Amino acid sequence: MVSQTAFQLTLDFLTSKPIVVEPSADQVSSDAGLLPFRQLDERIGLTRQFAEALSDRRNLSYIDHSFLEMTRMRVYGILADYADQNDHDVLRSDPIFKLLCNRSIAADDLAGQPTLSRFENAIDVRSFFRLRDLLLDQFIASFDKPPRQLTLDIDPFDDPTHGRQQLTFFHGYYDQYQYLPRVITCAENDLVLTACLLHGTAHAALGAQDDLEYVLRRLREAWPDVHVHLRGDSGFGTPTMYDACEQLDIQYTIGIGMNARLKKHSDSLLEQAILQWEATGQPQRLFTAFWYQADSWSAQRWVVIKCEANAQGANRRAVVTNRAGATVLPGAAYDGYADRGESENRNKELKTGLPADRLSDHRYFANLFRLYLHTTAYNLLVHMRSAVADPPHEPTSEGVPVEALAGRQRRGWHNRRRERDPLGEGQPCTWRTRLIKVAARVRETTRRMVVELSASWLYLHHFQRVSRVILAISSAAPNTS
Repeated sequence: MVSQTAFQLTLDFLTSKPIVVEPSADQVSSDAGLLPFRQLDERIGLTRQFAEALSDRRNLSYIDHSFLEMTRMRVYGILADYADQNDHDVLRSDPIFKLLCNRSIAADDLAGQPTLSRFENAIDVRSFFRLRDLLLDQFIASFDKPPRQLTLDIDPFDDPTHGRQQLTFFHGYYDQYQYLPRVITCAENDLVLTACLLHGTAHAALGAQDDLEYVLRRLREAWPDVHVHLRGDSGFGTPTMYDACEQLDIQYTIGIGMNARLKKHSDSLLEQAILQWEATGQPQRLFTAFWYQADSWSAQRWVVIKCEANAQGANRRAVVTNRAGATVLPGAAYDGYADRGESENRNKELKTGLPADRLSDHRYFANLFRLYLHTTAYNLLVHMRSAVADPPHEPTSEGVPVEALAGRQRRGWHNRRRERDPLGEGQPCTWRTRLIKVAARVRETTRRMVVELSASWLYLHHFQRVSRVILAISSAAPNTS
């Protein structure tokens, strides 16, 4: 452990008494709220399965830090906002992190930055194929019974780089050197099903049809009757993606950029929306839909165009879809596409909340492994949110089901849920503020480890409720790790 030199400071801004600051010899940590995550992880086995998927070719006689231990260091470090290997030069002696990694607080320190760097650079290609399979295995295992329908969202996000990392290039649109990670998430439970790391100037849809084919094959092996709906922005509006979805027999709603022909078909409707807005002062949303075939398409496809006019101005957006009912209710089909905004929030959590944009290793494969570590941390947070969620039971005074809400009603319900259920809806920063980042004194007796929290901690009730929920889950079902 790190032992700080004894010192004493006196601050005199209080007029009544001086404030004396001095170090304590006790073992203390600022991240005691990670303990319930470790309990949940023990139940569902995320980090253990992750480590078991890796090929460890080291000589056993020289190993001080197992792959499982280092996986847990990195995953829990990411949850607590320690995104870099360098952070672990201090965390290696932290008593809570030792407990998370199954070490006594009096045991030797955990791995430091050089060891973690070698760990991230040691992962071979076969391990990545196993990690890809593992994400789908864990996703399938997250359902108690076979789902009838799944909504999958495919999205990339920019990942700026600041060095000489392999396969990073300058992207003109983002105006930076970068990688381009891409993930497929599930709208029903927010989990990431698969992740890949594209080179800096790659098209968003590069290889997407292969990822989609792999995901569909695995899902239908587990659930032969499941219906899948894919949503993606206009970056995925390519003939290859349309053909792939149709060949795989899945429904899709994918954005398409406005061109001269689509504008011509919707000019009159946009003008009508503007006139109605000027006449009534009320926001207008009008829809038109028709069969359309671009020159590069193999067949005609149904296009829905939304024309909107409000205080912010006028605009129009279009989607291509084969969704059942889109020919009858084009507005509903478009609204179903617009709900993918929630998947973009999940991307934001992964990119900035659990900073997956810190892929700063030199080697491409080491950065791909980092992306998997961040994705695992994200999925563990999603499992925790699902376990402790406590949404309002009555979404409106009329008792309208949540699925039927739209527009202001839907936004209002989500706002009420965030107020009532801050952790069930909480982003990573909320979980850190209300649970993870809490000081604790840690001591070891002959029979037990004791973690002491302050009785005056504002969010002690969160810690109690979360821990009780996770302990109830652990006792109700066998351990899968």
